[in-house]
Amino acid sequence: MSETPTNPEMPGPGRVAEPARDPRQPADFEPLALARDLLRAARTGSLGTVEAASGFPMVTLTSVATDYDGCPLILTSRLSHHTQNLLADPRGSLLLSRPGKGDPLAHPRLSLRFMAEPDGEPRVRHRFLARNPKAKVYVDFPDFLFFRLVPQAMHLNGGFARAYSGDATPILATAADWAAFEALERSAIAHMNEDHADAVRLYATRLCGMPEGSWQAVGLDPDGLDMMAGDRLARVPFGSPVTDGATLRRMLVELAEKARAAGDSG
Repeated sequence: MSETPTNPEMPGPGRVAEPARDPRQPADFEPLALARDLLRAARTGSLGTVEAASGFPMVTLTSVATDYDGCPLILTSRLSHHTQNLLADPRGSLLLSRPGKGDPLAHPRLSLRFMAEPDGEPRVRHRFLARNPKAKVYVDFPDFLFFRLVPQAMHLNGGFARAYSGDATPILATAADWAAFEALERSAIAHMNEDHADAVRLYATRLCGMPEGSWQAVGLDPDGLDMMAGDRLARVPFGSPVTDGATLRRMLVELAEKARAAGDSG
């Protein structure tokens, strides 16, 4: 796995040091937290690449997942123009937004400037298919390949007078050992689905406001837990980064208690 960008001022697991808060921003505006939520929750995004033949920007819609550290992952065909563009010039941009009713420009969106790198590690396949299971139909076609999009800079539009631009590193996660985290994810997902299916259902319905269904945990990263029921996706964000088993157990117990309390109060 490619190394997650790190900040020498804050080595180790969790998150790199965040920049000082801009006092001109509204007091209730947390741009990095919002950007992190948009990054982790997106299933599709608008992918901008540099057209190899003309040098003009080209934009297309693509399915998206995230690596454990938060770097977006995409699966593309070598027959497509955007794949050829990325292989010739790894620079690009990705727009992620939160859908909703009403004016689409009133909803938050995140633009990332990235450098793309092909990545054929099994971890990338696992993460992408967990978020986009229908891609199993074509993922093994010989012309398809995965890219990891390593963010360099970000621009967040969170609504009127709520904008932020800067380094994208603070919205990514860090861990001392990503291989160990991958093992933790696979073990935790299996355990939750086999032994705590009711808790997973409560996370989705009471904490995420989703309808009842056959909810299953499908993905875990330091920032939250992903669940799916058919085509529906729900995500429970963690209040702080989780990179070890003991912290994860405490977090999941706290979330289960919160979900049950929400039902009792309702």
